[in-house]
Amino acid sequence: MSSPTQAIDVLSTSPVLKTAIKKAAKHLMPMLIILYFVAFLDRTNVGFAEAALKVDRGVSDGAFALGAGIFFIGYALFEIPSNLLLKKFGAKFWLARIAVTWGITAAAFAFVTDEKMFIFLRFLLGVTEAGLFPGVIMYLAAWFPNKVRVQMFALFYLAQPFSQMLGAPLSGGLIALGEGTAWRGWQVMFFAEGMLAVVAGVAALYFLINSPQDAKFLNTEEKHALETVMATEDAVRTADGPNGIWAAMANWKVWYFTVIYFCLQIAVYGTTFYLPQQVASLLGKKVGWEVGVVSAIPWLVGLFVCYFAGRAANTVLRRRNWGTLCYLATGVFILGSAWAGANGQPILGIACITFAVASFLTVGPITWAYPTAFLTGSAAAAGIGLINSLGNLGGFVAPIMRTNINASVPTPSGAWGVVSLGVFAFLAAAMLFSTKFFKGAKSDQLLDNSTVGH
Repeated sequence: MSSPTQAIDVLSTSPVLKTAIKKAAKHLMPMLIILYFVAFLDRTNVGFAEAALKVDRGVSDGAFALGAGIFFIGYALFEIPSNLLLKKFGAKFWLARIAVTWGITAAAFAFVTDEKMFIFLRFLLGVTEAGLFPGVIMYLAAWFPNKVRVQMFALFYLAQPFSQMLGAPLSGGLIALGEGTAWRGWQVMFFAEGMLAVVAGVAALYFLINSPQDAKFLNTEEKHALETVMATEDAVRTADGPNGIWAAMANWKVWYFTVIYFCLQIAVYGTTFYLPQQVASLLGKKVGWEVGVVSAIPWLVGLFVCYFAGRAANTVLRRRNWGTLCYLATGVFILGSAWAGANGQPILGIACITFAVASFLTVGPITWAYPTAFLTGSAAAAGIGLINSLGNLGGFVAPIMRTNINASVPTPSGAWGVVSLGVFAFLAAAMLFSTKFFKGAKSDQLLDNSTVGH
């Protein structure tokens, strides 16, 4: 009698299944990428308004750091409930609801009057966006077999470089455009980019499909092939991983990957929130169109690296090697950018920022391949929600940590605050590499034995 993983291996050779996967990617991934594109834009565009908010609304450095980070407190508090509600109401409706409500909140930043309102809206933005990212991770885990999941995660992650590559000049351009209106430039930027999320949320109701069974773009054979392989993989994950909400939240592997993701988010948001200012400092320019264009370069490079590495990391060994290398590279290049800034080396500084961004973009989807290999059902809703919510608290810690370190050890370039970000990337590298010592799991065999996509 064949084992579940052997059955998956046989199913994966089916041309019908490969066709179903290609169709699903073609129909679903563009909408998911658009949703995350706008979400990441609305999270991080605050960096373009930092100086203006200080002058126009009296938002101090400390209040800005608190506001930038408090987003993740609201996000963490409502992440798991949002995931459970997604399972109840369906991904299509719930992801659309998230986009509309966070879009309205993002647009409300145009009407900020003081520090308190700024901090409150940042918290509310986290509350309204909670559940988007882990909801999409769950959604992709329900649609795509393990073998191609890293590739789909990588495609989804492309929204980040697209958001910053196109969003950086867009934000800078909107600020410049707004200066000729009755509003301030930063007000035009917040309102216009918030409305993009509302439009994307309405579109999601039309383009997302809850399950393969509901997909009109799949024929009967394709639906059966996709549903069969996903059901077989779910059976393996159910036997291998925790069952139920509380079991997932108590599982040591879930907490292990929470720590790794926390370290990653410190590097990501500690870099992203201050990227326009760091580039402006390196170039000796004010934040605007030129700085926006240069700030897009790291994300353009990251787009290609993330996509091709996602395709390559299709076995347990390869994802471990790629992941460890990328975490190490993130730390090294963050330290390099700090040194370049302190020593007046703009070209080297921008090159280091570019490779740091490419590295942490690439390692994100690889990291998510681990928990989705052993979590399913309500355990996935709770476990993925826990990893993402607590891990994202790194986004709360990073700006406050960076600001306080720079205040304690002041330098013209703020080098020591940047250095602190790299330390966490090195810790994540050590932890991911240490997964080689984990006891072999049946769910790992799903990734190595399947031949989907080859």
